[in-house]
Amino acid sequence: MGRWGWRVYVAVSRIASASKSINNPNLSRHPLIRSQNSPLISRPRNYFSSFRHFSALPASPPYVEEFDSRNNDFDANKILEELFEDDEAGNISVRAFFLCTSVDLKSMQAENSKHVIPPTSRSSNSIILRFCGPPWETCFCQRGAAGNDMRCYRYMVVYQYGSTILFNVEDHEVDFYLQTVRQHASGLLTEMRKDDYAIKEKPLLVEDMQGGLNHIVLKNLDMDSIRIIGSVLGQSIALDYFVSQVDGMVEEFAQINRAMQKTGTFTMDRKKLFQLVGKANSNLADVILKVGIFDRSEIAWRDAKYAQILDYLREEYEVAQRFGNLDFKLKFVEHNIHFLQEVLQNRKSDLLEWCIIILLAIENIISICEIVRDSIGS
Repeated sequence: MGRWGWRVYVAVSRIASASKSINNPNLSRHPLIRSQNSPLISRPRNYFSSFRHFSALPASPPYVEEFDSRNNDFDANKILEELFEDDEAGNISVRAFFLCTSVDLKSMQAENSKHVIPPTSRSSNSIILRFCGPPWETCFCQRGAAGNDMRCYRYMVVYQYGSTILFNVEDHEVDFYLQTVRQHASGLLTEMRKDDYAIKEKPLLVEDMQGGLNHIVLKNLDMDSIRIIGSVLGQSIALDYFVSQVDGMVEEFAQINRAMQKTGTFTMDRKKLFQLVGKANSNLADVILKVGIFDRSEIAWRDAKYAQILDYLREEYEVAQRFGNLDFKLKFVEHNIHFLQEVLQNRKSDLLEWCIIILLAIENIISICEIVRDSIGS
């Protein structure tokens, strides 16, 4: 029996038990059926006061009136809604990690070919792996009702630029899956970045999706939803890393400017400046080309409900605004680089001018010596 079958079974059991209690004389004591206006202690009803005249039609039993008056408080749909609303079993944890700057997807796909899910778009910067569970745990995923349940498996979305998104993975299982990525990674970071999110499934949801605090509510979670959510979380965690790199450069230039304010000069060799230029340009190129901030999603292009999820998550994580801040900081770094380049160029020009002056002075001295020698010899 699947998890939704078990929920329906529990709901039907609750409805059946509530229906049976309607014929109970102690009906007013039942918390689900008792009306708000009914007293806590039921009083015995005087059926002789409600005596009816004889008629050709059969008289209704006296308890039918009680059933009709109190059946309004019994709502099966409300019980179902409360059951699905309060159940936390539909929550799926999502964990985003940025642990390196590059991943060899081809070698990783070749090594884990039996776990790879075929892509549905032409994008080649990511792969999705589906695991039944870590090797030290027993897998209960079977074909059938339980096998169609997305929560029965662990999903790992790996991106070429270094982001890894884990779906339905517990804390003690994270290292096992990340170690699989590290075997094919290059440029490992000394400090790994991570972020947590959550997905809630509610099949009774009227809309396709609904936003919440640090979670998203979906009517149905499928592979395309995993791809959309993983892409936004991967871009977000990668942006955190590149923003930190640019913040480091901004702080370095801020220290240079403060030193120039005190001393009127700065000490930086040309090689160090060129390294900063290369670092700034490479960060901007990685964000645009590798991370793909402005790339179009084919899944969202084909179906409007996935476009709604994509737009909501990009707005929730402020991807466009954060890229705008990153671009502004890079422009500040670029402005400082141009200024320092001009200062170093002026220093080089001054050095060349002094070299020319010294050479001319030496030439003049030699000429004067020759003139003096010739005059003395004559």
